[in-house]
Amino acid sequence: MKKFFAAAAGGVLAGLLVTTQVAGPLLAQETSRKSNVYEQLDLFGDIFERIRAQYVEEVDEADLIEAAINGMLTSLDPHSSYLSPQDAEDMRVQTRGEFGGLGIEVTQEEGFVKVVSPIDGTPADEAGIEAGDFITHVNDESVLGLNLDEAVEMMRGPVGSEIIITVVREGEPEPFDVTIIRDTIKLTAVRTRNVGDTVVLRVTTFNNQTTPNLEAGFLKQVEELGGMENVNGIVLDLRNNPGGLLTQAISVSDSFLEKGEIVSTRGRNPQDGERYNATPGDLAMGKPVVVLINGGSASASEIVAGALQDHRRAIVVGTKSFGKGSVQTVMPLRGDGAMRLTTARYYTPSGRSIQALGVSPDIVVEQPRRTPANEEEEDANRHIRGEADLRGSLNNDSLSEDEVRQIEEDRAKAEEAAKLREEDYQLAYAIDILKGLSALGPNE
Repeated sequence: MKKFFAAAAGGVLAGLLVTTQVAGPLLAQETSRKSNVYEQLDLFGDIFERIRAQYVEEVDEADLIEAAINGMLTSLDPHSSYLSPQDAEDMRVQTRGEFGGLGIEVTQEEGFVKVVSPIDGTPADEAGIEAGDFITHVNDESVLGLNLDEAVEMMRGPVGSEIIITVVREGEPEPFDVTIIRDTIKLTAVRTRNVGDTVVLRVTTFNNQTTPNLEAGFLKQVEELGGMENVNGIVLDLRNNPGGLLTQAISVSDSFLEKGEIVSTRGRNPQDGERYNATPGDLAMGKPVVVLINGGSASASEIVAGALQDHRRAIVVGTKSFGKGSVQTVMPLRGDGAMRLTTARYYTPSGRSIQALGVSPDIVVEQPRRTPANEEEEDANRHIRGEADLRGSLNNDSLSEDEVRQIEEDRAKAEEAAKLREEDYQLAYAIDILKGLSALGPNE
């Protein structure tokens, strides 16, 4: 018994020694780490005071601190930043759907400003700015070395004023200048139309108007076609859509899904992760859906495309999307400013992260470069002669007038489809897919 007690006491003593030996260095490391942080903060204060007292010109102390805060945030990733009170208000206005500017969503890559996408119907879009363009100069001033907020500030100005941006574009041998007139950007979140028996939903951004616009526009187009029985499918066009509100991406996805996960987010701590699921009800009532994406489809657009693709609810057509798979949380700060901080990554229902990879379409379809105007005119004027063009050719006596009229109507539709292929090849391809599915009929 004495031996047992001695052995137990020895075990306790050994345990205490091991605990002390392990905990001691850990405590020392933590103390050292805190000490280093305080030393760095002291260093920051010392540098701040020296700049304030000895810089060649008098500096605004508030601007110095703001720049330091922004530098700290932008060093993390391209999407984290400090928002001054004015920037914070501009962002709130933008999510409501109206703001001043050029109409482009931008990010930063290799020190230059990269266009994520132009917004439909804006000055930048009308001037021919394309997704993937690099902006190197604004009014002959280089943006190299500026952070993204500083570069964006250079592009801001009064509505009606002129700005010249220098663009580098893949496939173009030399940089070129583009002149744009600044304007008030009024975002129409969703534009709807019918092409034949197909409803086309063009979603340009995800703001507070998106889901209401989409639902109202869809129902209007269905009514024009005479009911859902006359609809062969839906094209959800997300090309050059730079994203926006996560809540709206979830809501739009939910519009076409009956059940299942739409997206999940995962932050640093596992317990902070969230999952968002669809609720019963399919706006399209099971009709086939084609989603169009390209390199300008980012963030919220990729959530929608990824969710509908993973659930096999839609065929995704186009080219690889932008690949922004991170979630930014806007946190209000004292003084009416705000901090935009990357707090999580998002994942599609199958568990894949699209960060830096993007959503890969089920069918890759490139948008051909625009044909020069003179070539288009030559193609339009080119006529292939047929039997009916020959002098004295026989008439077709096997068809009634109604049958001839139907053939002519079908031919007119085919010619209209061919014209659409020249204007927007990707959209025409998507509509052709729906026509093919409709011709096969519903699955039994």
